[in-house]
Amino acid sequence: MQFYSRKLIKPGDLNARNTLFGGALLRWIDEEAGIYAMTKLDSKEVVTKYMSEINFVSSGKQGDVVEIGLAFKAIGRTSITFSCEVRNVFSKKTIITIDNIVFVKVDENGVATPHGKTLENMELRKDSI
Repeated sequence: MQFYSRKLIKPGDLNARNTLFGGALLRWIDEEAGIYAMTKLDSKEVVTKYMSEINFVSSGKQGDVVEIGLAFKAIGRTSITFSCEVRNVFSKKTIITIDNIVFVKVDENGVATPHGKTLENMELRKDSI
């Protein structure tokens, strides 16, 4: 798992319990994973297709810094799949895990289209990004 970006938890990111709002965290994950999918598929024309079970392990609070980690899992004809872990930068305590996030390359009509990538031409190995 490689950790690519960090976010500071600010007051606008909090829920009624004054902990990190899950929706804010999922927005950060979707954006980071989407950008990564774009760079690996050499296309801005990707959409989130699927997120598997989301496991909220612990909370974040205002002032915490979290980092978003992604690991390559699979490549399909039109798709690319990652797993995700978000953790506290300083304590390394896991905040959330997602087993599968799938992005699909689409055409101008939003229809899935082959991306033409393989493990070999992307220089990806299953165990790393």
